[in-house]
Amino acid sequence: MNIIDMLKSLWKSTGVAQGSWQNYVMILISFVLFYLAIARKFEPLLLLPIAFGMLMVNIPGAVDVLFFEGYSAENHVLPSGTSGGLFYYLYQGVDKVIYPPLIFLGIGAMTDFGPLIANPKSLLIGAGAQLGIFVTFFGAILLFFNGAEAASIAIIGGADGPTAIYLNQQLSKLYPEMNVGNLLPAIAIAAYSYMALIPAIQPPIMRALTTPKERSIRMGQLRVVSKREKIIFPIVVVALVALILPQALPLVGCLMFGNLLKESTVTERLAKTASNELINIITIVLGLMVGSKAIGPTFLKPQTLAIIALGLVAFCVGTIGGILVAKVMNKLSGGKINPLIGSAGVSAVPMAARVSQKEGQRYDPDNYLLMHAMGPNVAGVIGSAVAAGFLLAVPW
Repeated sequence: MNIIDMLKSLWKSTGVAQGSWQNYVMILISFVLFYLAIARKFEPLLLLPIAFGMLMVNIPGAVDVLFFEGYSAENHVLPSGTSGGLFYYLYQGVDKVIYPPLIFLGIGAMTDFGPLIANPKSLLIGAGAQLGIFVTFFGAILLFFNGAEAASIAIIGGADGPTAIYLNQQLSKLYPEMNVGNLLPAIAIAAYSYMALIPAIQPPIMRALTTPKERSIRMGQLRVVSKREKIIFPIVVVALVALILPQALPLVGCLMFGNLLKESTVTERLAKTASNELINIITIVLGLMVGSKAIGPTFLKPQTLAIIALGLVAFCVGTIGGILVAKVMNKLSGGKINPLIGSAGVSAVPMAARVSQKEGQRYDPDNYLLMHAMGPNVAGVIGSAVAAGFLLAVPW
């Protein structure tokens, strides 16, 4: 081989020669996510790992190293007699639906269900916020997605990334002929991105649907919830879900188990591990894996744009549904409920509740809505998991 052939061979082996314009577009998108995570502090714990995973897989030639030689959206099965790369093995936690329930375990160990127990009516707001899921389902059907695909897209309205991943992967196993799994990158990135953008998306909707007088409503202090109630609650919820909708049990069960570790006060070490080390590790790995599926040539398609648009609709309609239910409850209570807490009915805990608090203090600096908003917020977590179980139970 002469020097010219050697140089040609060397050039072909470089990432620059192997790249496509789609890869470079995705690299630019990863830079935007870096900016939102670092400079704007929009959910950096989620966006930073996603952006870094997206950057890594779109460096030309990197996919073969990170997964395996010849990896693509259509060919994601490890060839016989070969070994996979780091991302191939880490992704098994997504493929086998291991990471989402573990995330719920950590969320449960960090969450106080006291506001929901003190005000059970918050469940109605959490249920109302699931409106976005069902409106978007029919929107996806109109855009010619099949039933399983539409269900997988609609769950974005729950504003819960792990639930979206869980439902997509379970549906892909139940209906392999429908190719639902191919939608995962767009669905997961849309779900996590909209979760991160809650402080930008929700306030305009909240202001449009409420009056200054309603935003200034002060709510009475919640009653004190006993330790016994907090211990009984997760056990009762798991029992009810197991009897009524067992498809939701992996998510709801892990959520309630984490909460019981916290509230029992006899497993402090386990609760601390679940709410710190475990959920942090899983968040890092899950974020990288979500980003790693956004490979330019397979991600930049009209179908992806449709999913991202439908996800935004789902999220906005979910916010609207929660606020409208809160407004009805305000009327029925004689003006005692601030409708701003309705926006917290989506399941992004505790970010959505903080947005309700911040928006209320724009009109009354001494108004404290956080604990009142946490009721609908944790109800939304349960509601989105139950909605996912319902969509799994429906035959497509």
